Amino acid sequence: MDNLLGILALALLGYLFWQQRRQTEFAQKFIEQRCDTLNLQLLAIARGEHKLKDREGRWQWHTVYLFEFSADGHDSYQGHVVMKGFRPMQFYVPPHHMPD
Repeated sequence: MDNLLGILALALLGYLFWQQRRQTEFAQKFIEQRCDTLNLQLLAIARGEHKLKDREGRWQWHTVYLFEFSADGHDSYQGHVVMKGFRPMQFYVPPHHMPD
């Protein structure tokens, strides 16, 4: 019985890891597309943190992805995307200087 519980726990961890990787891939594609649309140079993407509550205080499991971008190649700004499941719920780009 202990072996069965160990196998189930290992399978659950593998499944959660796999789902997190899928979500990260969706977030990366979304960020790349949005930066292309806004004519921004994407510098880096990182998974921020998992949260249980949203800004309104509702219980929702979501993940925050941070990204750095540049508008003219000389500066650097940081934005974020909030992903719930495989859908982006919020995309934030701070005010930044646009090249002439």
